[in-house]
Amino acid sequence: MKTLLRTFALILLFLATAAVKPLAHAQIFPPSQDPGVLRIAVVGDYGDGSQTEADVAALIHSWQPDYVLTVGDNNYPVGAAEDIDAVIGRFFNDYIAPYRGDYGDGAAANQFFPALGNHDWGTTAGEPPVPQPYLDYFSLPDGPGQERYYDMRLGPVHIFTLDSDPHEPDGVAATSPQARWLQDALAASDAPWKLVVLHHAPYSSGLHGSTTYMRWPFGEWGADAVLAGHDHDYERLDVDGLPYFVNGLGGDSRYWFLIPLPGSQARYNKDAGAMLIEATPDQMTFQFITRSGELIDSYTIDSAASNGAPLATQPPTQVKAPRPNPFLRPSQRQVE
Repeated sequence: MKTLLRTFALILLFLATAAVKPLAHAQIFPPSQDPGVLRIAVVGDYGDGSQTEADVAALIHSWQPDYVLTVGDNNYPVGAAEDIDAVIGRFFNDYIAPYRGDYGDGAAANQFFPALGNHDWGTTAGEPPVPQPYLDYFSLPDGPGQERYYDMRLGPVHIFTLDSDPHEPDGVAATSPQARWLQDALAASDAPWKLVVLHHAPYSSGLHGSTTYMRWPFGEWGADAVLAGHDHDYERLDVDGLPYFVNGLGGDSRYWFLIPLPGSQARYNKDAGAMLIEATPDQMTFQFITRSGELIDSYTIDSAASNGAPLATQPPTQVKAPRPNPFLRPSQRQVE
């Protein structure tokens, strides 16, 4: 019995840490020094106050980004007011304004734009219930979403941040008030690049899998890419020509992969890290970089190559498929 248990534990350890190999010639990746390039850091599933989060935050600071976005789960474990400053402000107060916490002076103007995750919804107040500690801590662009979902223009990039949690009062269906707001806002934007940011990944080969209710027609509405988290891994997918990213390696525990979805082009879960986006009016590059500075994946879209319809300017990273979880029933291993 002890031998069986040991074998079972080793298999679980393998599944929890197994990862697709990074690029064949991994490199330490320095950010662009071109002042004409907008730099945006994106971190997800990070807010647990751990050393891992501290390492990822140090990585992000080393890039000196113009802005920091999150794809949710900013405040583990339950979005409580007494935890929020220690897991966010301690690491990112110099990007937050107005900052009212205990770890620094804050920023002169807000450069930190989070998305709500399911853990942020763990503590609520009011009627209908809303994640009050999160709303009290941040000052975000106002609008119909009352800071739960919002948009802002950052140079050539227009960001549309959604609340994908099923508790969202304005709904999460493709016909909901939130979705109608997004469709109208995308149509009204004249930005060269339009990015949708949310927590629950519409497409994911990870442990949580795809959140199918968030499969809104983002591409038809005008989005150029979709950034999500929830699964604690990194994945890049192509779905009908639209790049989807899962970016959940910001600090909390790492997850294994299940059977890869058909559009999965790059997968990684070996170590923590974050994404760096570099954008000009003509080109936008997405990178995932580990906390040690190792470039894992890079993907570029170029508006000039097709008169406004973004195209990949480099071939997808070659990856190996992760092993499926042998402890799931065959029916559970199927993907959509």
